[in-house]
Amino acid sequence: MASFVKPENALKRAEELINVGQKQDALQALHDLITSKKYRAWQKPLERIMFKYVELCVDMRKGRFAKDGLIQYRIVCQQVNVTSLEEVIKHFMHLSTEKAEQARTQAQALEEALDVDDLEADKRPEDLMLSYVSGEKGKDRSDRELVTPWFKFLWETYRTVLDILRNNSKLEALYAMTAHRAFQFCKVYKRTTEFRRLCEIIRNHLANLNKYRDQRDRPDLSAPESLQLYLDTRFEQLKVATELELWQEAFRSVEDIHGLMCMVKKTPKPSLMVVYYVKLTEIFWISDSNLYHAYAWLKLFSLQKSFNKNLSQKDLQLIASSVLLAALAVSPYDSKHGASHLELEHEKERNLRMANLIGFSLDSKLESRDVLSRENLFSELVSKGVLSCATQEVKDLYHLLEHESFHLDLATKLQPLLNKVSKLGGKLSSASSVPEVQLSQYVPALEKLATLRLLQQVSKVYQTMKIESLSQMIPFFDFSAVEKISVDAVKQNFIGMKIDHSRNIVLFGNLGIESDGLRDHLTVLAESLNKARAMIYPPVLKASKTGDLLPDLADIVDKEHKRLLARKSIIEKRKEEQERQLLEMEREEESRRLKLQKITEEAEQKRLAAEYEQRKNQRLRREMEERELEEAQALLQEAEKRVGKKKGSRKPVLDSEKLTKQTLMQLALTEQLRERQEMEKKLQKLAKTMDYLERAKREEAATLIEAAFQQRLLEERMIHERDQQLEVELSKQRHEGDLKEKNRLSRMLESKKIFQERVISLRQEEFSRRRAEREEHIKQIIQARKAEREAKRKKIFYVRREEERIRILREEEEARKREEAERRKKEEAERKAKLDEIAEKQRQRERELEEKERLRKESLFGSSARSGDAPARPDVAPSSRPLDPGTAAPAAAAAAATSPAKYVPKFRRNEGSTPDAPPSESGRWGSSRPDRPSRPDSWRNDDSRSAFGSSRPSWSSSRAPARASTDR
Repeated sequence: MASFVKPENALKRAEELINVGQKQDALQALHDLITSKKYRAWQKPLERIMFKYVELCVDMRKGRFAKDGLIQYRIVCQQVNVTSLEEVIKHFMHLSTEKAEQARTQAQALEEALDVDDLEADKRPEDLMLSYVSGEKGKDRSDRELVTPWFKFLWETYRTVLDILRNNSKLEALYAMTAHRAFQFCKVYKRTTEFRRLCEIIRNHLANLNKYRDQRDRPDLSAPESLQLYLDTRFEQLKVATELELWQEAFRSVEDIHGLMCMVKKTPKPSLMVVYYVKLTEIFWISDSNLYHAYAWLKLFSLQKSFNKNLSQKDLQLIASSVLLAALAVSPYDSKHGASHLELEHEKERNLRMANLIGFSLDSKLESRDVLSRENLFSELVSKGVLSCATQEVKDLYHLLEHESFHLDLATKLQPLLNKVSKLGGKLSSASSVPEVQLSQYVPALEKLATLRLLQQVSKVYQTMKIESLSQMIPFFDFSAVEKISVDAVKQNFIGMKIDHSRNIVLFGNLGIESDGLRDHLTVLAESLNKARAMIYPPVLKASKTGDLLPDLADIVDKEHKRLLARKSIIEKRKEEQERQLLEMEREEESRRLKLQKITEEAEQKRLAAEYEQRKNQRLRREMEERELEEAQALLQEAEKRVGKKKGSRKPVLDSEKLTKQTLMQLALTEQLRERQEMEKKLQKLAKTMDYLERAKREEAATLIEAAFQQRLLEERMIHERDQQLEVELSKQRHEGDLKEKNRLSRMLESKKIFQERVISLRQEEFSRRRAEREEHIKQIIQARKAEREAKRKKIFYVRREEERIRILREEEEARKREEAERRKKEEAERKAKLDEIAEKQRQRERELEEKERLRKESLFGSSARSGDAPARPDVAPSSRPLDPGTAAPAAAAAAATSPAKYVPKFRRNEGSTPDAPPSESGRWGSSRPDRPSRPDSWRNDDSRSAFGSSRPSWSSSRAPARASTDR
């Protein structure tokens, strides 16, 4: 262990070792200096040594060295300059955070790098073997080697600082800041294990403070500043616990806050209590403690309504609606029916803890469920005005589920209200301390409550029901979910029912389970014995009272008729009220839409104003920083001037390269602190002198004060006696005057009574007359309103009948038109079918004619081939072998018969009479009759082709049947 005459020598030696790369030796040298008993008086060089020491500890990740050095430095500067310890700790945390951030930016896969369950656990042998076997290469291995160690060191830094500052009353703010930074570390990197451990550390620190009250520098929790810091730390812990969804730790944090408030007997600010109850509502909702969740909402509503004067009406409506829906979400039956004694005791203890957290002080001898119950909660809601502040949809939901008679169509009435309620909610305005309200989370609980109400009503109306019918009545859940709800309700003795899956029915009634019957078997035995005794010894039957009831039957019928008429009038009034409510709801919806539009416009304006304000604040902040720098320099110059004027004082040594705003401010504040200490010493001395002087003056004045007091007593006694004698004389004079006045007024007593009776009788007659006139006027108004209502109903009835008649006539006219159109369409289809049939027949006839013509030509050419005289040219007529007249005529006749529409030349027609004669010019090329016009050339070519057996028929023969069919 090296020994140094001055601390500066150790710092120089450490820097030399660092320059040659021996950081471990440099750290050891500084550690020996700090832990040495020789340097127990604080000096300025020790602060620079500590800065270098923590830098080496951070570079080499030596957490234990850093902790030992900080503990020794705390001992040195605790009573002299605790600010130096604060600066060293801040520098230590800044370096650790900076190194961790550098390592995180170097690694690209942060999630793999932080895949460690516990930052305090060393690497296990199986992990090392797995890394060698799996062949972890490159980037993954570098991430684990770079990032994780630095985050472990940062976590160790937070623990070290908290452990050093836990009993230091002068550094409570730094302790709170370190705890907040540790909470943010756990929140950002999702370190749930470290967060639980951190909460336990802070909890143990507070317990040790209460356990060891005789410590010298122990923080005083009764001071407002200390209490506020501890409460802020616990509230930050509660917020981070809820954001990490560590609900058990959040509940313990709430208990810590409540214990801290009970410890100091002081209620925190309303803004903190709002955060407390907001987090409490989340915790109770997650833990399915709906009753305490509703009570927490009620407390939150009371705080907001009482202390938040800037809360808007819309935000207050949403909070009140949340309170009312949370109360409706509470189960309508006791969930501990039939529980064992041990379970009841455990539940009683748990309820006491939760009730104390909400703010209800319960007697442990009483049942908490008798004080905190669903019925008491609703009565408090009504008394505190929560129901009047809620929205109309939530009010209708409350009246439908709690106050109206439950009908079997409850689900159809409830469904639109639930849809509207699920759309309500959202983020509240900045004036509200509650961040947001979501009413949709209560919809499942409300559906369960509606299901229970329906089952309760159905069990009163029916004895047996099909499962399909029950499922249709409850559209919220499947029947499996309804079955679970009903089983729980039957278990808690809320309803009586059984489900028979074999017959697919549900049985309702007083159907107790077998275990319930075993509890009161003695009572059942006694009832059975009473029934048996009644059967053995039947009681004497009394005379029938039917004869007595018959005379009153007419009165009973008349009363029943009047009751039915009254019920009818009530139903009509309810219908009118429902229509009025629907109109009001529509008007409210329109006004709500306009308000929402207006709020959106205002929010946009606020956003623009906020942006402008932010830019303005940034500009002002820059100006303030420049002004502060100038003021710090001015303070430093003044301090140097003051130091220069004093003899024997040293000027502070300033390094121009490291001269920053913080340095200037620190120097100026140090000088001001020194001057303040000198001024305090002078004031103490002056106070002591003034104390002696004041004591001497009071000793001299004591005798004079006593003499003046005795003289004052004598004067006051004389004044009292004189005033008393004067009062006696005045009383005698007043008594004599009162007696004379009494005698004078007694003579007018009879006249006064007569006048009084006359006035009272006149006023009584006037009152009777006016009351009779008023009753007559009211009767006339009622009769006029009845007549007006009857006329209005008749008018509506006539209008509806006329509309119905017009509608029926319109429907009959439309039906007649449809029938007419269908008939026309049918006739058109029949006409078209007939035309198609005629055309088909015509085509069939044409095909038959073509076939006959083809057969005739084949027969004609076949006879020519057999004769062997086929002509060489088609235009030369055959003359070598004349036809026999006896055979030619029948052939021509047959040809004419087979083709009646075919054109035949004239020389063919005359072959039977003059076969050898050549055809004449007129017969061949034209008509010999003067009335027949000559044919065109195209017709001649057609005739010549027909004469020599052309296969194409004439257009006239083929078109004629089609034209005939069209004409028909």
